[in-house]
Amino acid sequence: MTTENREENGETCRVQGLLKLLSGKWKPELFHLATLAPLRFNSLMRRLKGINKQSLATALRELEDAELLEKSVISEKPLHIEYRLTEKGESLIPVFQQLEKIM
Repeated sequence: MTTENREENGETCRVQGLLKLLSGKWKPELFHLATLAPLRFNSLMRRLKGINKQSLATALRELEDAELLEKSVISEKPLHIEYRLTEKGESLIPVFQQLEKIM
């Protein structure tokens, strides 16, 4: 299959797809924070200066849709939601570590 055929079929290089998935203002930072500890929405709102609720919700949903984060409802009082890295997300940690070494 030639490059032209792949582009016509909507397929792209996997690396390009990953970079597109993790592009944007907030998703790289969210991914990094998820490597350190589970994420909670309100604590992220306090920690990420300049983010709004809609942007945060959208970024978390996109990472969840990509199966990099999983959403869990914690039924302890007070009820809350945590986002954790999935196995697929954890597999990307070495890639990010390599990028940190280069930069």
